[in-house]
Amino acid sequence: MPFPKDLPLEDVFSSIADGLFTVDADWNITYFNEAAERITGVPAAEAMGNKCWDVLHSSLCDGDCALESCLAHGGRITNKSIFIIRPDGEKRPVSISAAPLRNAEGEVIGGVETFRDLTEIHAIRREMRESYSFESIVGKSEALDRIFGILPQIARSESTVLLLGESGTGKELFAQAIHQLSGRKEGPFVPVNCGALPETLLESELFGYKAGAFTDARRDKPGRFETARGGTIFLDEVGDMPGKLQVKLLRVLQEKTFEPLGGVTPVSSDARVIAATNRDLDLLVKEGGFRQDLFYRLNVVTLRLPPLRERRADIPLLADHFVKHFNAVQGKNVEGLSEDVMSILMRHEFPGNVRELENIMEFAFILCSSGFIQVEHLPEHLRPEEKTPSGTMPMGTLEEIKCMAVKAALERNGGKRMVTCRELDISKDTLRRMLARCDNAD
Repeated sequence: MPFPKDLPLEDVFSSIADGLFTVDADWNITYFNEAAERITGVPAAEAMGNKCWDVLHSSLCDGDCALESCLAHGGRITNKSIFIIRPDGEKRPVSISAAPLRNAEGEVIGGVETFRDLTEIHAIRREMRESYSFESIVGKSEALDRIFGILPQIARSESTVLLLGESGTGKELFAQAIHQLSGRKEGPFVPVNCGALPETLLESELFGYKAGAFTDARRDKPGRFETARGGTIFLDEVGDMPGKLQVKLLRVLQEKTFEPLGGVTPVSSDARVIAATNRDLDLLVKEGGFRQDLFYRLNVVTLRLPPLRERRADIPLLADHFVKHFNAVQGKNVEGLSEDVMSILMRHEFPGNVRELENIMEFAFILCSSGFIQVEHLPEHLRPEEKTPSGTMPMGTLEEIKCMAVKAALERNGGKRMVTCRELDISKDTLRRMLARCDNAD
């Protein structure tokens, strides 16, 4: 819909809540609305006539200017998250949109930029991040809140716990939380990945061995069950445990004793067992790949950890958590995620769950050294597909755009005018007049 020509534009621009300024071809500010004064803290009288970078001091002013990119390529930029620095030194987060300004002849004569204050949104996110963590587990979703509600009671019991969930859902983090909330928190927490070791090595790792048990066994070596005495042993990927070791684990759970390799005297066990798997143990039992009696011994208290796609409300909190983490680890000063990036992450299915999100953030930190993580910092498979030339908005006056459309339709239809008329839904006379005007313009 065309903008009414008789409306006082200055009154319209002054009434909007977003900051707005325009620059001429030499980057001098030619208009600065009231919201721009409020957000930047710079009066319009001081801004007018000055270079935009001397007024805004934004995170893009050091060589990645959004307006410059628009003027150079003739396109628009929308919702790019950056920050500006006000005269009092306050760093204020804003979301900007920019576009070139053209005269009636289609020549670029400057640019316009609007910016929205994100201070409140960032404050709310910060408050949420600080409020929604439980023993290093970040989340506020209903699914997670339900688990947080029963985790202390589970931890205080001595029962064996079985954690079920897809890979990357944080099973070890939950196991650590149960240990820390239990009466065994002063004891050791010993994790063992049952799927990462071959059968013979896993047996000696879990139960230890006696000197002479095999060729290289020159002295006694305690196993992880003995190391975890008074604490907790976490058996990750228990669904991958070989059948022979399932029998030994069953004995530990039933009788609280085990025998090291080469040993003849039972050793008592005083370790609480927390097991985890991403496999369907019910199905494994039916297929004969997992002992039914062991399954029932492990399945005293079962917690199913929801995949990230079922708790999308936690994605912003987790993303902020990883930004803070990687800033500390890598010594960077990344402000957070742009609105576009957050939108992409909120729509992503995350088959790799929280671990995948962590990997995405680590990748983005390689390409982003400061400011906000933008779409171009994401792994390629997450970036929106580039629009094909036929899908891009042609630039120019309305008459020039009509000519381009008519000529393109004629070319598609092999110069056949009647077919072109049907495609464009215009009469033969209209097509003739338009082609005549296009020829005169050329």
